[in-house]
Amino acid sequence: MSEPLLALHDVTVEFAGRPVVRDVTLSLAAGEVLAVVGESGSGKTVTAMSLLRLLPDNAVISGSAVLDGRDLYRMSAAELRAVRGGRVGVVFQEPMSALNPVFTIGDQLVEAIRAHRPWSRSRARARAVELLALVGLSSPEQRLRAYPHELSGGQLQRVVIAMAVACEPALLIADEPTTALDVTVQAEIIDLLRDLRDRLEVAVLLITHDMGVVASLADRVAVMKDGEVVEQGAVEPLFASPQHPYTRELLSAVVSLSDGVAGAVPPARSDAALVLDDLTVVYGGRFGLPGVRAVDGVSLRVAAGEVLGLVGESGSGKSTIASVVTGLRSPTSGTVTVAGQDLTRLSRRARRAVQGRVGVVFQDPTSSLNPRSTVGRTIAEPFLLHPQDVDVSARVAELLDLVHLPASTRDRYPHELSGGQRQRVGIARALALNPALLIADEPTSALDVSVQARILSLLRGLQEELGFACLFISHDLAVVQRLADRVAVLKDGRLVEEGPAQSVLSRPQHPYTQRLLAAAPVADPAVQRARDRARQALAT
Repeated sequence: MSEPLLALHDVTVEFAGRPVVRDVTLSLAAGEVLAVVGESGSGKTVTAMSLLRLLPDNAVISGSAVLDGRDLYRMSAAELRAVRGGRVGVVFQEPMSALNPVFTIGDQLVEAIRAHRPWSRSRARARAVELLALVGLSSPEQRLRAYPHELSGGQLQRVVIAMAVACEPALLIADEPTTALDVTVQAEIIDLLRDLRDRLEVAVLLITHDMGVVASLADRVAVMKDGEVVEQGAVEPLFASPQHPYTRELLSAVVSLSDGVAGAVPPARSDAALVLDDLTVVYGGRFGLPGVRAVDGVSLRVAAGEVLGLVGESGSGKSTIASVVTGLRSPTSGTVTVAGQDLTRLSRRARRAVQGRVGVVFQDPTSSLNPRSTVGRTIAEPFLLHPQDVDVSARVAELLDLVHLPASTRDRYPHELSGGQRQRVGIARALALNPALLIADEPTSALDVSVQARILSLLRGLQEELGFACLFISHDLAVVQRLADRVAVLKDGRLVEEGPAQSVLSRPQHPYTQRLLAAAPVADPAVQRARDRARQALAT
């Protein structure tokens, strides 16, 4: 058997004397995809970033990481610079943070190439055009002149991948490369990584918590928990018959389209928490230029006690609708009725009172909480904006209990909590004023699978107990299937399909909904291969 391209042996990483990675032993062959999975804090990213010593200065690394017969941990700084971007490329999770916003795409690609090749700018620019074509970007010459903010998330991720493979690396480290992307874009990026693996024979070290992506792309899987590898093996046997209890726990927590939908659709109620009638929102349109119709004539109704899943790709108008309902943006035309009150006809003072009946759970629990406020003060914040005759301290204690957090949490700060705990705080704050309508905007996309499952279970239980209506916005169809009673599908600002969740997600009528469902990965390698073939056939 040939020597592996990369071999890690007894790798341990400590921060301030505390080990966060312990005795990790892994290998990766040329042209192979090894997925490293586990919850946040399991040591996945620390292990991967240790290979290029992209860790804080207080990190102490021991063991060996041999690439092409040379130990990465024992290279000089100059040798390691040649490896970074040369023999090893990195695809980061958030493309906007990996690209410089003040330089064009072409400038950044040319710089990456010339850092490792003694080429002229014109030759490097020609190579940059080839790379953008390689990763499937149309009009590559035009894209070179664009700035990062002028491209979509999927296009930016393709640029980051082009940069990572610019110097034909032997190893590609892909750290959560699809987490923030829509299902269709995610499927395209998976196809691209698979194609690059086949054409360039590059090995891929895939760091992810998305088991559907693992099933679609990986050859082998290593499962990490608390800094240790607890199980590893070929993808199909590991998914079919996991040996370690933690692996079984991870796989059982996956929210999959194969799961049953939420219970039977509740009987229709005459009272509505939210009604949108012919809602239109146009951005821009000044100085004689045509505006962009972000929302185009959308009519929707969310009954009291109902969960409506709002799905569609980025740019479909989901978040624009949420911003109108919460009062952050005014509609261009149409009406918005919340709890029986038409917001478009109310005074500012009256509108503010109605908006107190709307709670919001945001996508990123870290950025949505004030790092300088304690949990108790954060949950009590809605009472400062909408004063009520209640015992605020007692209400905070009640809300903490409602979201299953101990009473002692009220005196802690957000950085002292896990991601799941922070999202529970966000839910408690959203429910503080007993809202008639809860808007949940991608509330689980930033969470690990096991935490995601617990938050979904919590949301569903709270909704059934408290009876609030919920507008649940997501691009994850499996999550919507788990939670929603009905589903509305948006495309380019227009409503293209609507109906009971079971009907829409099992027998979609509109071609766009069919493409969305075909692109959603499932955590079963055999099933996922068949779905990939069906999706590719649907696209032709």
